[in-house]
Amino acid sequence: MENALALVVGSVAGGFARWIFSGRVGRLMGGGFPWGTFVVNLSACFLIGLFDSLAEVRFALTPAARILLMTGFCGAYSTFSTFIMETAKLIQSGQPVWALANFFGSGLAGIALFWFGAALGRI
Repeated sequence: MENALALVVGSVAGGFARWIFSGRVGRLMGGGFPWGTFVVNLSACFLIGLFDSLAEVRFALTPAARILLMTGFCGAYSTFSTFIMETAKLIQSGQPVWALANFFGSGLAGIALFWFGAALGRI
């Protein structure tokens, strides 16, 4: 039950933080480029790296804290951070080909599937 509560609290906080932070950055920087999303995604990469080190190297996070911060907060704040962490872990584990496949494959397949879904929605 503790893990489920940690997930819910982290997810609500991450979703709310994304909404607030992305909107403020977007208004501050203006249009023409999705600055809010860009800054949120990069800040989430920093945060998940920090949390991962605290959990894996310093052992400073309990399993519930890890779920709250990494799965809940970062997951709702930006799934891009998890994607980057998983790609980095592939590199760290000596699997650079899989890391490149994940990095470029996710981007290319994501764009293709976005276009496919948009086309399907227009039918």
